[in-house]
Amino acid sequence: MNKLALASCLIILLLAGCGDKDHLSNQATGNKEVSSGVDNNQSQEDTDNNQQGDIQGDSSDQITENNTKGNDGSKQDQNENNETQSDQRKEVPQNDQISQSSDKVVDHSKQDSVSVVGNPTAITVMVNKSNALPKGYCPNDLVRPKVKFTFGSQQLDKALMRAEAADALERMFNQASSNGIQLYAASGFRSYETQEYLFNREIEQVGRQKAELAVAKPGTSEHQTGLTMDISAASMNYTLDESFEYKPEGKWLAEHAHEYGFILRYPKGKENITKYQFEPWHFRYVGKEIATEIYHKGITLEEYFQNKKGI
Repeated sequence: MNKLALASCLIILLLAGCGDKDHLSNQATGNKEVSSGVDNNQSQEDTDNNQQGDIQGDSSDQITENNTKGNDGSKQDQNENNETQSDQRKEVPQNDQISQSSDKVVDHSKQDSVSVVGNPTAITVMVNKSNALPKGYCPNDLVRPKVKFTFGSQQLDKALMRAEAADALERMFNQASSNGIQLYAASGFRSYETQEYLFNREIEQVGRQKAELAVAKPGTSEHQTGLTMDISAASMNYTLDESFEYKPEGKWLAEHAHEYGFILRYPKGKENITKYQFEPWHFRYVGKEIATEIYHKGITLEEYFQNKKGI
């Protein structure tokens, strides 16, 4: 009986020991799972923190990118400024470039350098692109020559000439008529204001460069001297054109105008000297002596005065 009770106790003790072992095992497993949960949470926090860091990193990159763009923009602006300055520098030719390609420029600068004549009332006064009349100059001896005009009997300023030139024009027209040549006066005196209007109108029609070749700038027109007359004919339909050179009237004038003190002021082939295109209708009074010398030498008024003082 005692042995039986002892065995029963041993069995009970053994069973109790196994239960504690399972409990201890489960307790150990639970602790491990909790520990893993903490690690997972920490890992999740690390992950979250890393993701937040990535987001912050993207923001930082974005800022950096914006700063980079800003810097690039500044550099671009600076580069554009530099390019603009460079272009501006390119537009201004250097001295050596000017010396290499400025034959025409030099001529143009001389042409644009205008002096005011000292004696505008002189019969021999030379007015051209380089020599202008005093501001407001108007001859005080203007008269209307007794000749036929393309505009009839209209009382216009362009019918006027200085007295000495008007008298010479009358004698020339009368002699031409005696030779079967009928001439018509087209345009004589022209005021500064009229010349300014004509010059600006020509610029509008053909541009400044061509205008300067055909029409004098205000103050530099021979018409303002009262010593010039444009001449036409019925064969020209009373107009002014280069074909006048080949008409009987144009030929007669070219051969005989000097006998009355007139010169063909802008002859063919002398454009580089007079700076005007050929005008077979434009005759200027300079007096018989000078006109005859210019005619026989085949020169211009500029060439005549090259070594003389006539201004």
